[in-house]
Amino acid sequence: MSKSRAYGKYTPKKRSEVGKDAMRLGVGAAIEKHGIPKSTVCRWKKLAEADEAAKQKDVEKEPEAGHAVEEPELDEQGLPTIYRRGAGDESGRKVARRYTPSEKAAVLEYACLHGVSEAARKFGASRYSIYDWKRKVERAAEGQGPSPTSGPSAEELEEQRDREILGEWHKHPGLGPSQIRNQLRRRSVKVGVQTVRRVMEDSGYRLPRVRSQRHDERFEAVRPNHMWHLDYLHRHINRAQTHTLILLDDCSRYVVGHGTDDAERADLVIKTFEEAVERHGKPEMVLHDKGSAFWSWRGISRFTTLLTEMGVDQIAAEHKEWNGKLEVFNANLSKELFDVHRFYDVAEMRRRLASHLHWYNHDRTSHALGGLLAPADRYYGRAEEVLARIEAGTGRDGLDSVDLRHRCLELFKVVSQGGVPEVWLMGQKVLELRE
Repeated sequence: MSKSRAYGKYTPKKRSEVGKDAMRLGVGAAIEKHGIPKSTVCRWKKLAEADEAAKQKDVEKEPEAGHAVEEPELDEQGLPTIYRRGAGDESGRKVARRYTPSEKAAVLEYACLHGVSEAARKFGASRYSIYDWKRKVERAAEGQGPSPTSGPSAEELEEQRDREILGEWHKHPGLGPSQIRNQLRRRSVKVGVQTVRRVMEDSGYRLPRVRSQRHDERFEAVRPNHMWHLDYLHRHINRAQTHTLILLDDCSRYVVGHGTDDAERADLVIKTFEEAVERHGKPEMVLHDKGSAFWSWRGISRFTTLLTEMGVDQIAAEHKEWNGKLEVFNANLSKELFDVHRFYDVAEMRRRLASHLHWYNHDRTSHALGGLLAPADRYYGRAEEVLARIEAGTGRDGLDSVDLRHRCLELFKVVSQGGVPEVWLMGQKVLELRE
């Protein structure tokens, strides 16, 4: 008489045992032994056969010592397909990551117990990489190179860390400890602010005395080209007085345009603004401090007339805090460029200013953007992609592959709001189709 059938949940170990019995004794004998329905035994038998086939395949494909290993599969960026689960950019592509020596040791240990395929599925590494690590470990045991599971000593790591910190500081001496920390974190170098400050102070850095004022009210534009800030920065280059005009996007802190003259003139404002519109599109509104080049107390200024023709709203700041984002930018520009370089003439200042603003837009991290993003990341809509690559540990090389050449701003779009089609051009609604 057959055993009564048992119904309920079964552990993975029990399922594997029933499947192996079905392979070894047959389905009928497994049913008689365990009292489980035929359909369930057949299903577990197929799973057991698949596991055995996968293990056999791993054994057949595992390279022997001294034999060549097939070349790794490369992605579109030319990186080996070593992925971490869940990491990806906004286009849906997986992002390559780098494994630490301790992570490699954990992967190899798991592969020895459960097989290479199972380790690849669990840790998200490619099987090629695991085979490559195993081969390097075997060679290291024979004294033929370093082991991938062993890293440098603590003293060597500290020396490398200090070189990274001082190298970034000497390259950009106007940056403070927190900014240096963010620049290194963007390159996947993790270090604390206190450590950065200590290393910099040991090399001669002195903390500046800064008087900060707390602001309770803050605002931020909701999208690029929603609002631009305009303001001048006054500096003396030798004996020549210079007035540098800056156009700053509120949402991303991206410098959309700049120009330099020996006085505040409306001609420079109009020329710089028109060039910025040609490159980046028209903003929805602009904000300035009622300077003589922007605003006229009698009649209508030339810049106001231009904005009216373009359909751009104009906001004159009643308080200096309204234009605070650009005031902070000008202070940082003075600290990071004008206070650390000596310019021989205005022409050299213009060249260095253009180079500095390009670095600021594309490489300098901003505390206002979370500490890891540069203004171009948010302005061109690549923030999620960059954060995914930083989190995956690809560092500077991975960010270089996030190209802007084929990216453009959305200047024209058709949307539907509540079932009503709308046509938008350069951030302005130009048509609304209502019945």
